[in-house]
Amino acid sequence: MKKIVIDIERVLAEKGVSKTTLCYWCRLQRTQLNNYCKNKVVRVDLHTLEKVCDYLECDVCDILKMVEAEEEEAGREKVDGSIL
Repeated sequence: MKKIVIDIERVLAEKGVSKTTLCYWCRLQRTQLNNYCKNKVVRVDLHTLEKVCDYLECDVCDILKMVEAEEEEAGREKVDGSIL
């Protein structure tokens, strides 16, 4: 089964932009941005996504990715093999 993941942290790192700077310029609360970064958002606010993409000078497809659900879980595995 496929799942959409939000990959803002990767784009921030590539662009050299801090979360604090992004929050300031996009008028986001830090908690809101952290929820996007941790994929804890069920409904994506398109206006928020638009502001983030505009500031980072990227496209929506750079932030939103469709991956196999197993791939994301594999990325969260501990060294001993258990899921976090």
